[in-house]
Formats: sequence, C-alpha cells, structure tokens
Amino acid sequence: MAKDLAENEVSLDEAADRLEALAAELRDEDTFDIDVENRTVHLSPPSTIAMEIGIRETSSLLRGDRETVTIEMDWNPE
Repeated sequence: MAKDLAENEVSLDEAADRLEALAAELRDEDTFDIDVENRTVHLSPPSTIAMEIGIRETSSLLRGDRETVTIEMDWNPE
C-alpha cells in the first residue's frame, strides 16, 4: 500500500486547527475521512490504538537549529 504524505507550510493556528479537527474525529466517530493531497482516505480506528510521539533537535553550522515533532498513530482497521 502506498504512503500518502501531505507536507506544506502553515501558520501555528492552522496547524493547531488541523490537529484539533483530527482529535475531534477520533473522539466522535467510529470511522472518518481525511484529505491528503489530492485524495480522501477512509479510516476505521478501533477503540485502542498505538501512538508514538517523537522529538528531534538538531544543530548544524550550515543549516542552523531545527526542531521536529513526529506523531504516529497505528492500528488495524475494524
């Protein structure tokens, strides 16, 4: 199966809005759709999922400092 990745630059408010919308879908729906680039993906999470939050801080003389937060949720669809 292909991995779909939507990557673009957004304001902090837009990023928070997107995360809040995803959280609302996880709380309120058994299944939901999420738009990624030019397609819609139908998701069916069970009541318990695996979740990982990763933090990476890097420093480079050429590229400067960078902070990365990765949130990964994984499940077998119901």
